[in-house]
Amino acid sequence: MPSLGIARLLDAYFRRRFAAAGLVEASVALDGGATTLHCWRFPPGADGGGDARPVLVLLHGFGPPATWQWRRQVGPLSRRFRLIVPDLLFFGGSSSSSAASVSEAQQAEAVAKLVAAVVPPGAARVSVAGTSYGGFVAYHLARLLGPQAVELVVIASSDLLKADADDRALLRRGGAERVEDVMLPRSPERMRRLLQLAYHRPRPFTPGFFLRDLIQVTNNAPAAGPLILLLDQMRSDKVEEKIELIKGITLGNKDKFQLTPLPQEVLVLWGEHDQIFPIEKAFEVARKLGANARLEILKDTGHMPQEEDPKRFNEAILNFLLPAPKSSL
Repeated sequence: MPSLGIARLLDAYFRRRFAAAGLVEASVALDGGATTLHCWRFPPGADGGGDARPVLVLLHGFGPPATWQWRRQVGPLSRRFRLIVPDLLFFGGSSSSSAASVSEAQQAEAVAKLVAAVVPPGAARVSVAGTSYGGFVAYHLARLLGPQAVELVVIASSDLLKADADDRALLRRGGAERVEDVMLPRSPERMRRLLQLAYHRPRPFTPGFFLRDLIQVTNNAPAAGPLILLLDQMRSDKVEEKIELIKGITLGNKDKFQLTPLPQEVLVLWGEHDQIFPIEKAFEVARKLGANARLEILKDTGHMPQEEDPKRFNEAILNFLLPAPKSSL
Protein backbone atom coordinates (compact mmCIF):
# COMPACT_ATOMS: atom_id res chain seq x y z
CA MET A 1 0.00 0.00 0.00
CA PRO A 2 1.42 3.46 -0.82
CA SER A 3 2.57 5.37 2.22
CA LEU A 4 0.17 8.19 1.39
CA GLY A 5 -2.67 5.69 1.79
CA ILE A 6 -1.27 4.62 5.14
CA ALA A 7 -1.14 8.23 6.31
CA ARG A 8 -4.75 8.80 5.31
CA LEU A 9 -5.86 5.62 7.03
CA LEU A 10 -4.05 6.67 10.19
CA ASP A 11 -5.59 10.12 10.05
CA ALA A 12 -9.06 8.62 9.71
CA TYR A 13 -8.35 6.19 12.55
CA PHE A 14 -7.21 8.96 14.91
CA ARG A 15 -10.27 11.03 14.06
CA ARG A 16 -12.47 8.04 14.88
CA ARG A 17 -10.79 7.81 18.28
CA PHE A 18 -11.80 11.39 18.97
CA ALA A 19 -15.35 10.69 17.82
CA ALA A 20 -15.46 7.54 19.97
CA ALA A 21 -14.51 9.73 22.94
CA GLY A 22 -17.74 11.66 22.38
CA LEU A 23 -16.12 14.68 20.75
CA VAL A 24 -17.50 16.49 17.73
CA GLU A 25 -15.55 18.35 15.08
CA ALA A 26 -16.11 22.09 14.69
CA SER A 27 -14.60 25.14 13.02
CA VAL A 28 -15.18 28.41 14.86
CA ALA A 29 -14.82 31.75 13.05
CA LEU A 30 -13.19 34.47 15.14
CA ASP A 31 -12.26 38.12 14.59
CA GLY A 32 -15.03 38.68 12.07
CA GLY A 33 -13.96 35.67 10.05
CA ALA A 34 -10.28 36.66 9.82
CA THR A 35 -9.34 33.71 12.04
CA THR A 36 -10.68 30.17 12.05
CA LEU A 37 -9.91 27.69 14.80
CA HIS A 38 -10.64 24.07 14.07
CA CYS A 39 -11.28 21.96 17.15
CA TRP A 40 -12.76 18.82 18.59
CA ARG A 41 -15.11 19.66 21.42
CA PHE A 42 -17.70 18.22 23.76
CA PRO A 43 -21.15 18.04 22.13
CA PRO A 44 -23.16 21.28 22.36
CA GLY A 45 -25.84 19.46 24.34
CA ALA A 46 -23.30 18.71 27.07
CA ASP A 47 -23.04 22.38 28.02
CA GLY A 48 -26.31 22.25 29.91
CA GLY A 49 -26.71 22.07 33.65
CA GLY A 50 -26.97 18.29 33.64
CA ASP A 51 -23.30 17.68 32.81
CA ALA A 52 -21.16 18.33 35.87
CA ARG A 53 -17.86 17.39 34.24
CA PRO A 54 -15.35 20.27 34.32
CA VAL A 55 -13.99 21.69 31.07
CA LEU A 56 -10.40 20.86 30.08
CA VAL A 57 -8.58 22.47 27.14
CA LEU A 58 -5.77 20.40 25.56
CA LEU A 59 -3.11 22.29 23.57
CA HIS A 60 -0.80 20.36 21.26
CA GLY A 61 2.89 20.90 20.58
CA PHE A 62 4.79 21.91 17.47
CA GLY A 63 4.29 19.03 15.09
CA PRO A 64 1.20 16.99 14.23
CA PRO A 65 -2.30 18.42 14.66
CA ALA A 66 -4.33 17.69 17.75
CA THR A 67 -5.75 14.35 16.60
CA TRP A 68 -2.24 12.91 16.29
CA GLN A 69 -0.84 14.28 19.55
CA TRP A 70 -3.72 13.72 21.98
CA ARG A 71 -5.15 10.48 20.60
CA ARG A 72 -4.03 8.48 23.65
CA GLN A 73 -5.52 10.99 26.07
CA VAL A 74 -8.99 11.85 24.77
CA GLY A 75 -10.56 8.50 25.66
CA PRO A 76 -9.55 8.38 29.34
CA LEU A 77 -9.87 12.14 29.89
CA SER A 78 -13.27 12.51 28.20
CA ARG A 79 -14.82 10.26 30.84
CA ARG A 80 -14.05 12.88 33.48
CA PHE A 81 -13.93 16.15 31.52
CA ARG A 82 -15.72 18.05 28.80
CA LEU A 83 -12.84 18.45 26.39
CA ILE A 84 -11.92 21.25 23.98
CA VAL A 85 -9.02 20.22 21.75
CA PRO A 86 -8.11 22.88 19.17
CA ASP A 87 -5.62 22.90 16.35
CA LEU A 88 -3.50 25.96 17.08
CA LEU A 89 -3.18 28.57 14.34
CA PHE A 90 -1.51 27.21 11.18
CA PHE A 91 -1.87 23.62 12.34
CA GLY A 92 -4.50 21.25 11.00
CA GLY A 93 -7.62 23.15 9.98
CA SER A 94 -6.85 26.41 11.82
CA SER A 95 -5.82 29.53 9.94
CA SER A 96 -5.57 33.30 10.07
CA SER A 97 -5.44 35.95 7.38
CA SER A 98 -3.02 38.02 9.46
CA ALA A 99 0.23 38.72 7.61
CA ALA A 100 2.14 39.32 10.83
CA SER A 101 4.03 36.67 12.79
CA VAL A 102 1.86 35.02 15.44
CA SER A 103 3.37 34.71 18.90
CA GLU A 104 2.43 32.15 21.51
CA ALA A 105 0.63 34.96 23.37
CA GLN A 106 -1.50 35.62 20.29
CA GLN A 107 -2.21 31.90 20.03
CA ALA A 108 -3.50 32.12 23.61
CA GLU A 109 -5.75 35.04 22.68
CA ALA A 110 -7.28 32.96 19.88
CA VAL A 111 -7.82 30.00 22.23
CA ALA A 112 -9.42 32.32 24.80
CA LYS A 113 -11.91 33.47 22.15
CA LEU A 114 -12.60 29.86 21.21
CA VAL A 115 -13.30 28.96 24.84
CA ALA A 116 -15.64 31.94 25.14
CA ALA A 117 -17.50 30.76 22.03
CA VAL A 118 -17.79 27.14 23.17
CA VAL A 119 -18.29 27.35 26.95
CA PRO A 120 -21.62 28.91 27.97
CA PRO A 121 -21.51 32.17 29.94
CA GLY A 122 -21.53 31.73 33.68
CA ALA A 123 -20.07 28.23 33.51
CA ALA A 124 -17.46 27.06 35.98
CA ARG A 125 -13.78 27.72 35.36
CA VAL A 126 -11.83 25.70 32.82
CA SER A 127 -8.45 24.00 33.23
CA VAL A 128 -5.76 23.82 30.55
CA ALA A 129 -3.01 21.35 29.67
CA GLY A 130 -0.37 22.08 27.05
CA THR A 131 2.59 20.11 25.79
CA SER A 132 5.81 21.63 24.37
CA TYR A 133 4.77 24.64 22.24
CA GLY A 134 1.26 24.12 23.59
CA GLY A 135 2.69 24.61 27.07
CA PHE A 136 3.87 28.06 26.03
CA VAL A 137 0.32 28.82 24.92
CA ALA A 138 -1.20 27.31 28.09
CA TYR A 139 0.96 29.57 30.28
CA HIS A 140 -0.14 32.66 28.35
CA LEU A 141 -3.78 31.55 28.44
CA ALA A 142 -3.68 31.13 32.22
CA ARG A 143 -2.04 34.53 32.61
CA LEU A 144 -4.42 36.20 30.15
CA LEU A 145 -7.67 34.91 31.63
CA GLY A 146 -6.54 34.75 35.25
CA PRO A 147 -7.68 32.46 38.07
CA GLN A 148 -11.27 33.66 37.78
CA ALA A 149 -11.52 31.80 34.44
CA VAL A 150 -8.68 29.23 34.48
CA GLU A 151 -8.56 26.97 37.52
CA LEU A 152 -5.62 24.57 37.06
CA VAL A 153 -2.71 24.45 34.61
CA VAL A 154 -0.59 21.57 33.29
CA ILE A 155 2.69 22.49 31.57
CA ALA A 156 4.21 19.40 29.94
CA SER A 157 7.65 19.18 28.28
CA SER A 158 7.67 22.94 27.86
CA ASP A 159 10.71 25.13 28.55
CA LEU A 160 9.15 28.44 29.52
CA LEU A 161 12.68 29.72 30.21
CA LYS A 162 13.95 28.91 26.72
CA ALA A 163 16.72 31.30 25.66
CA ASP A 164 19.17 31.67 22.78
CA ALA A 165 21.67 29.41 24.54
CA ASP A 166 19.07 26.64 24.69
CA ASP A 167 18.39 27.00 20.97
CA ARG A 168 22.12 26.76 20.23
CA ALA A 169 22.37 23.60 22.34
CA LEU A 170 19.37 22.10 20.50
CA LEU A 171 21.03 22.85 17.16
CA ARG A 172 24.17 21.05 18.29
CA ARG A 173 22.14 18.01 19.34
CA GLY A 174 20.15 18.12 16.12
CA GLY A 175 23.11 18.75 13.82
CA ALA A 176 21.36 21.72 12.22
CA GLU A 177 21.92 25.42 11.63
CA ARG A 178 18.39 26.68 12.26
CA VAL A 179 15.68 25.67 14.72
CA GLU A 180 13.20 25.25 11.86
CA ASP A 181 15.55 22.70 10.30
CA VAL A 182 15.18 20.61 13.46
CA MET A 183 11.45 21.11 14.03
CA LEU A 184 10.33 21.18 10.37
CA PRO A 185 12.47 18.49 8.73
CA ARG A 186 12.39 18.32 4.94
CA SER A 187 14.16 14.99 4.43
CA PRO A 188 13.97 11.44 5.83
CA GLU A 189 17.35 11.92 7.48
CA ARG A 190 16.17 15.06 9.27
CA MET A 191 13.00 13.27 10.31
CA ARG A 192 14.93 10.42 11.83
CA ARG A 193 17.09 12.86 13.77
CA LEU A 194 14.02 14.62 15.13
CA LEU A 195 12.57 11.29 16.22
CA GLN A 196 15.82 10.45 17.99
CA LEU A 197 15.58 13.74 19.87
CA ALA A 198 11.87 13.45 20.63
CA TYR A 199 11.64 9.86 21.82
CA HIS A 200 13.62 8.00 24.44
CA ARG A 201 13.07 4.73 22.57
CA PRO A 202 12.59 5.55 18.87
CA ARG A 203 12.16 2.73 16.42
CA PRO A 204 15.55 1.96 14.89
CA PHE A 205 14.51 1.92 11.23
CA THR A 206 12.01 3.85 9.17
CA PRO A 207 11.94 3.18 5.40
CA GLY A 208 13.16 6.22 3.50
CA PHE A 209 10.55 5.87 0.74
CA PHE A 210 7.79 6.00 3.36
CA LEU A 211 9.12 9.21 4.87
CA ARG A 212 9.80 10.80 1.47
CA ASP A 213 6.26 10.15 0.26
CA LEU A 214 4.83 11.66 3.41
CA ILE A 215 7.06 14.73 3.11
CA GLN A 216 5.50 15.47 -0.29
CA VAL A 217 2.09 15.82 1.33
CA THR A 218 2.72 16.74 4.94
CA ASN A 219 6.25 18.16 5.23
CA ASN A 220 6.58 15.87 8.23
CA ALA A 221 5.37 12.34 8.86
CA PRO A 222 2.95 11.28 11.58
CA ALA A 223 2.08 7.67 12.27
CA ALA A 224 0.95 5.30 14.99
CA GLY A 225 3.59 4.96 17.65
CA PRO A 226 7.15 6.26 17.93
CA LEU A 227 7.86 5.71 14.23
CA ILE A 228 6.68 9.08 12.96
CA LEU A 229 4.26 10.64 15.45
CA LEU A 230 6.04 13.99 15.70
CA LEU A 231 5.90 14.62 12.00
CA ASP A 232 3.38 17.21 11.00
CA GLN A 233 0.42 16.56 8.75
CA MET A 234 0.27 19.90 6.98
CA ARG A 235 0.09 21.22 3.45
CA SER A 236 3.08 22.90 1.90
CA ASP A 237 1.31 26.28 1.99
CA LYS A 238 1.69 26.30 5.80
CA VAL A 239 5.42 25.67 5.98
CA GLU A 240 6.31 29.36 5.84
CA GLU A 241 3.66 30.21 8.43
CA LYS A 242 5.10 27.61 10.78
CA ILE A 243 8.59 28.99 10.28
CA GLU A 244 7.17 32.37 11.27
CA LEU A 245 5.60 30.77 14.36
CA ILE A 246 9.06 29.61 15.43
CA LYS A 247 10.48 33.08 14.82
CA GLY A 248 7.52 34.66 16.62
CA ILE A 249 8.12 32.87 19.94
CA THR A 250 8.69 35.56 22.56
CA LEU A 251 10.22 33.36 25.24
CA GLY A 252 13.81 34.39 25.77
CA ASN A 253 13.13 37.93 24.53
CA LYS A 254 13.44 40.03 27.67
CA ASP A 255 11.77 42.99 25.96
CA LYS A 256 8.64 40.94 25.20
CA PHE A 257 8.36 38.27 27.88
CA GLN A 258 9.15 37.73 31.54
CA LEU A 259 8.21 34.46 33.21
CA THR A 260 6.32 35.21 36.40
CA PRO A 261 4.56 32.84 38.81
CA LEU A 262 0.96 32.00 38.04
CA PRO A 263 -1.72 32.41 40.72
CA GLN A 264 -3.20 29.05 39.68
CA GLU A 265 -1.86 25.70 40.83
CA VAL A 266 0.46 24.30 38.17
CA LEU A 267 1.65 20.77 37.41
CA VAL A 268 4.94 20.66 35.49
CA LEU A 269 5.28 17.30 33.70
CA TRP A 270 8.54 16.27 32.04
CA GLY A 271 10.09 13.24 30.41
CA GLU A 272 13.25 12.06 32.16
CA HIS A 273 15.23 11.79 28.90
CA ASP A 274 13.88 14.81 27.01
CA GLN A 275 16.44 15.94 24.42
CA ILE A 276 14.39 18.83 23.05
CA PHE A 277 14.10 20.51 26.45
CA PRO A 278 16.54 18.68 28.79
CA ILE A 279 15.43 17.63 32.24
CA GLU A 280 17.43 20.28 34.12
CA LYS A 281 15.15 22.91 32.59
CA ALA A 282 12.16 21.23 34.26
CA PHE A 283 13.52 22.08 37.70
CA GLU A 284 14.26 25.67 36.67
CA VAL A 285 10.78 26.16 35.23
CA ALA A 286 9.08 24.69 38.32
CA ARG A 287 11.14 26.92 40.62
CA LYS A 288 10.41 30.01 38.57
CA LEU A 289 6.67 29.29 38.54
CA GLY A 290 6.73 29.57 42.32
CA ALA A 291 5.08 27.96 45.30
CA ASN A 292 1.94 26.95 43.39
CA ALA A 293 3.90 24.72 41.00
CA ARG A 294 4.88 21.12 41.50
CA LEU A 295 7.06 18.94 39.29
CA GLU A 296 6.55 15.34 38.24
CA ILE A 297 9.17 13.48 36.19
CA LEU A 298 8.02 10.60 33.99
CA LYS A 299 10.83 8.06 33.91
CA ASP A 300 11.96 6.28 30.75
CA THR A 301 10.30 8.83 28.46
CA GLY A 302 11.56 11.61 26.23
CA HIS A 303 9.91 14.75 24.88
CA MET A 304 6.61 12.93 24.20
CA PRO A 305 5.66 11.22 27.48
CA GLN A 306 1.98 11.32 26.51
CA GLU A 307 2.93 8.98 23.66
CA GLU A 308 5.66 6.86 25.26
CA ASP A 309 3.83 6.23 28.53
CA PRO A 310 0.24 7.42 28.15
CA LYS A 311 -0.99 5.50 31.20
CA ARG A 312 1.30 7.35 33.62
CA PHE A 313 0.85 10.64 31.78
CA ASN A 314 -2.94 10.39 31.98
CA GLU A 315 -2.83 9.33 35.63
CA ALA A 316 -0.64 12.32 36.49
CA ILE A 317 -3.10 14.71 34.86
CA LEU A 318 -6.16 13.08 36.44
CA ASN A 319 -4.60 13.00 39.90
CA PHE A 320 -3.75 16.69 39.63
CA LEU A 321 -6.94 17.99 38.10
CA LEU A 322 -9.50 15.99 40.03
CA PRO A 323 -10.00 16.40 43.77
CA ALA A 324 -9.32 13.35 45.87
CA PRO A 325 -12.54 11.71 47.11
CA LYS A 326 -13.39 12.57 50.67
CA SER A 327 -13.48 9.60 52.99
CA SER A 328 -16.68 9.09 54.93
CA LEU A 329 -16.17 8.96 58.66
